[in-house]
Amino acid sequence: MSAKELHLLLYLAEHPKRVFSVGQLYERIWRLDGMSDERTVMVHIHHLRRKIEPDPANPSYILTIRGFGYKFGMEP
Repeated sequence: MSAKELHLLLYLAEHPKRVFSVGQLYERIWRLDGMSDERTVMVHIHHLRRKIEPDPANPSYILTIRGFGYKFGMEP
């Protein structure tokens, strides 16, 4: 796992069930303000899912909240 992947995973896990936008994650993990690079966040989420999810195609830990962003935590 890369350092950025680990940082992203820890950040999401420290705030379970809280939804973060791609922009918020980009600013927090990459510490850059302004326009976010959505692709960077999406690629790292994809890599994390391949590493931690039992079925990356149907994630149960890092969830996509359509129209909002991502969250860590099981669905109720």
